Parts: sequence; structure tokens; C-alpha cells
Amino acid sequence: MTEHVLCAIDLTHEDDAKALLREADKLAGFYGATLSVVTVLPDFGSSWVGTFFKPGTMHDAAEAANDALHDLVRQTLPDREGVQHIVEIGVVYEEVLRAISQAQADLVIVGAHKPDIADRLLGPNSARIARLSPVSTLVVRV
Repeated sequence: MTEHVLCAIDLTHEDDAKALLREADKLAGFYGATLSVVTVLPDFGSSWVGTFFKPGTMHDAAEAANDALHDLVRQTLPDREGVQHIVEIGVVYEEVLRAISQAQADLVIVGAHKPDIADRLLGPNSARIARLSPVSTLVVRV
């Protein structure tokens, strides 16, 4: 029985994120489950590139992402209450896997685009999440 659904979205692809959220909401509603939504910001702070940004930039970016995540959920699922919003910083698939545990999810929903040659060689985040997730994973084509 599914009790908690975690939906992983990319805020830079708003239309895809909305479609994924609607699917997650349908499944959570079907199961009578709670819903969490996670987005991950890449961590440039520890790299050489990070030296070009003023201190606090990642904190400001995380706050902006949190606001954007709340707005997106509110616009897409206006009748859904009690959604947990999670913003992580780091490697996408690693942070989504961490969020599964944090949210105590038993189903994770991720989006995937039509694969191209780079995906076949490198492996997309959704494939890594599905392969490494400790819970069931639904990959939705967006």
C-alpha cells in the first residue's frame, strides 16, 4: 500500500513539472497518500566556478527555488493541502534518493524525456533513481 508519494521535478522545465505534479496528485489521491515534492539545485559552490559568486548565493538560490516550488505547487494543485516541499543542493539523483528517506516515501515519481544517444551512454537521472531507489519508482514520459 502506498502511503507517501514523492515527486521529483525540475523547476527549469515548468510544463513538464506541472504534468508530473498532476500525475503525482492523481496517484496520491488514488491511494489516499500524502505528497512531497522535491527539486534539486546543482551545487557549484564547491567547484572552481563557485569562486566567481559572492558568499550566500547558494542560500539565496535555495530560498528562491523554495518560493518557486511553493508557487508551482499552488498553481498546479490549488486544492491539494499538506504538500511537503523539499529543496536540495547537489547531484540530482543522489539528492532525490536522500529525499526519499527524508520524506519516508514509498513511491517516487520522476519524469523522463525521449532518450537520446547521450542518455544511453551516460544514463539519465531518472534511470539512476529507478535503479538505486529503495522504493518503487514510476518514470513518467513528459
